Amino acid sequence: METILKIENLTKKYGKLIAVNDVSFNIEKGNVYGILGPNGSGKSTTLGIVLNVVNKTSGDFSWFGGKLSTHEALKKVGAIIEHPNFYPYMTAKQNLELVCKIKGVAKNQVQKSLEIVDLLDRQDDKFKGFSLGMKQRLAIASALLNEPEILILDEPTNGLDPQGIHQIRGIIKRIAANGTTILLASHLLDEVEKVCSHVVVLRKGKSLYVGKVDEMNASFGFVTMQCDNMPLLKEVLSSHKGFGKITEEGEYIVAYLNEEMDASSLNKLLFEKGISLSHLVKRKESLEEQFLELTKNTTSTK
Repeated sequence: METILKIENLTKKYGKLIAVNDVSFNIEKGNVYGILGPNGSGKSTTLGIVLNVVNKTSGDFSWFGGKLSTHEALKKVGAIIEHPNFYPYMTAKQNLELVCKIKGVAKNQVQKSLEIVDLLDRQDDKFKGFSLGMKQRLAIASALLNEPEILILDEPTNGLDPQGIHQIRGIIKRIAANGTTILLASHLLDEVEKVCSHVVVLRKGKSLYVGKVDEMNASFGFVTMQCDNMPLLKEVLSSHKGFGKITEEGEYIVAYLNEEMDASSLNKLLFEKGISLSHLVKRKESLEEQFLELTKNTTSTK
């Protein structure tokens, strides 16, 4: 699969503050990638570096296999990394035609882009009368004018109401379905889970997970147990390779599984060790629980 963007050991320091800390991942053609993390985790800084608006401290990145300079490569990129900025007294169509002139793009792209973001019927309305969601959709239309191979969005639904969020997510899915690679930054787990195929989880500038969204949610789950001999139960679980982290939560022991194991097999295993369980509940660890575990003890600073 063709690599659109390759990031290798990228680091950005602001004095003693390390905004991006030795981050590496690849963006492959045709996928939707999410950079997920709390505010202050390095998402926007990472995007700024690859878009050549923030200088890196160390590490490297290359577009399209390194065959093009960054300046030439960015002509094949569409990006929104700031709030939409258009002339308020010009119509949607006039604003996009001006962008076409600046980018050297044919004006016939305006109608196509407006149609993709469901604003074709509002093309003659002035920008000042647009809702925040419509302004964001117009910004996406602007980023699509040069028919980019990859679209980069920084917090695309930030500040929108539920309807606006739903519309933007639908547009992102539609653009991806047409073959455009997408890279978006978000602090919303729900957003990444619903629209992305791959995810990079950042915390305090470091990457904690890089891979497919569904593989991040492919844990074997955990088991909550109770018996009349809790010390023996904990000892048996700790010595078995099938269990990972073991914690005590109130009157229960919670054991995370390293391998697939159903409740009946576990019950039999413990019974053979002289342990009779009075409580046994097994369930999967949700993506939300795993994300919170990865990003725990994070301070939300911007």
